[in-house]
Amino acid sequence: MHSATTNTLIAAVVALVCAVQTQAAVSPQQAARLEQDLTPLGAERAGNASGSIPRWEGGITAPPQDYQEGGYYLNPFPADQPLFTITAANVEQFKDYLSAGQLALFAAYPETFKMNIYPSRRSGSAPQWLYDNTAKNAVTAKLVNDGNGFVDAYGGVPFPIPQSGVEVVWNHITRYRGTYLTAQTSSAVVQRNGRFALTTGQIEVLFKYYQPNSSFAELNNLMFYYMIFVKSPARLAGGAVLVHETIDQTKEPRNAWIYTSGQRRVRRAPNIAYDTPIIDSEGLRTADDTDMYNGAPDRYDWELVGKQEVYITYNNYQIGSGKLKYKDILQTGHINPDYVRYELHRVWVVEGRLKPGARHIYARRTFYLDEDSWQIAIADQYDSRGELWRVSIAHLTNLYNLPTTWSSLEVYHDLQSRRYLALNLTDEEPKVISFTQKIPSDSNFTSAALIRRGGR
Repeated sequence: MHSATTNTLIAAVVALVCAVQTQAAVSPQQAARLEQDLTPLGAERAGNASGSIPRWEGGITAPPQDYQEGGYYLNPFPADQPLFTITAANVEQFKDYLSAGQLALFAAYPETFKMNIYPSRRSGSAPQWLYDNTAKNAVTAKLVNDGNGFVDAYGGVPFPIPQSGVEVVWNHITRYRGTYLTAQTSSAVVQRNGRFALTTGQIEVLFKYYQPNSSFAELNNLMFYYMIFVKSPARLAGGAVLVHETIDQTKEPRNAWIYTSGQRRVRRAPNIAYDTPIIDSEGLRTADDTDMYNGAPDRYDWELVGKQEVYITYNNYQIGSGKLKYKDILQTGHINPDYVRYELHRVWVVEGRLKPGARHIYARRTFYLDEDSWQIAIADQYDSRGELWRVSIAHLTNLYNLPTTWSSLEVYHDLQSRRYLALNLTDEEPKVISFTQKIPSDSNFTSAALIRRGGR
C-alpha cells in the first residue's frame, strides 16, 4: 500500500514537471490580444504616457520611392534631426533609460562617446503571412526539454505573449530574417590605438524555419543552414564554414564543418558553440555572441525581468548607406557616434545566470530586446567575478524590402582590453545583402559542397 502511494505521488510529480516544461501556449482569448492591444508580434500598440514613444501604426509598409532592390538602403526619415545629445557631462539625467553597458561606455570614453537622440519611429514591420503564423503559434507552441527546444511553431514568432525568459530568448533566435539571403560583409577588430584589420566573407543562409509550404513537422529539428566563404585576408582566404543549426541542441547538437583551402579538406567542427572563440575576432566574440545570441539556451537560467524604456540604436540607415568609408566609421574605443541614431523604445529585459556546474566565460548576461521585432538591441555580459566585462550593441534597421527589423551592424566592446569588434560592415562592399535569389536545394549546404565551392 505504501509503495503504491509512493509511486502515485512520484507519477504525479513527474506529470507536473512535464507540464511545466511543455506549458507555453496561451489561450485563444489571450491570443486575440494580437489583434487588439498588442501588435501582431506581441508588442504594445499604444505609445507611452509622455508621447516620446508613439503608437505602432503598422511600421514601414513600403520602401522609399527611389529605393532599388539589391541596392544600399535609403533613409526613410531623411528630415529627422537629433532632439538632444547625451554626453558624459549630462548622462546622469538619463541613466534610468540606459543599460549598465551603455553607462560603462560613457565612463570608459568620456571625451568621445555620445548618443544623438532622434524622434522615436515605430518602424518595425513584417509580412502579413508572418503575422498570421505568429497568431497560430501563440496557441500551439510549447517549450520542451526544460526549455531547450520547442514544438508546434513555424514561420513566425513562437511565443508572442511570453510567459518566461527562455521564451523571449527563443523569440530572438527564431525572428524573421527572410528565407534565403546572400551577402558580402566585412568585420574589423579595432585595437586600443584605433588600428584595425578587416576580414571579408561571402555569406549564405537558408532559413528552413521560414521556408514556404512547409511545417514544423517537416523541419526535423533543423532551423537553418549557414555558410560563409572567406575572401580576405590572404591567410584565411578560400576557407569556409558550414553550419546546420538545430532547434533543440541538447537533443541534437548543431553540426558544423570547416574547409581549409590549403589542404583542400573538410573536417568536422563540433566545438563551434557556447564560449568557443571565433577565429577572426581575436577573442572578442564567442560562438554564441554571434547575432547577439544564438544556440542552445541550456547553460543559463533565464529570468524575464520585464519591460523598460531604453535608448537603443534604431533606424540606422547612415551606416550601411554606401556613402562612408570604414576609416570614417571605425574610431578609437567605439564607432563614430555622429553616424549612429538612438531612439527611445520599450524593450524586454531578460537576465541569464549561469547554472550551477555549467561552464561559460560569461557568468551572467542581460539582454534588452526591441519589443517590436524581438531583436536583441543590447547585451551586457559579466565575468565570473560579477563585473561587467563586455557590451554588445546591435544597430537596428528596417529592411523594408522584406520587411523585417534586423541589425545592420553589430559592435562587441571589451571594457577591459578597450578593443572592439565591428561585424557586418557593408559600406565598401560591392555586393549588398540580397533576399531575392532563387532558393537553392539542401544539397548546396553539405560538406561535399564546401569542397566543391571552397577556394573559388
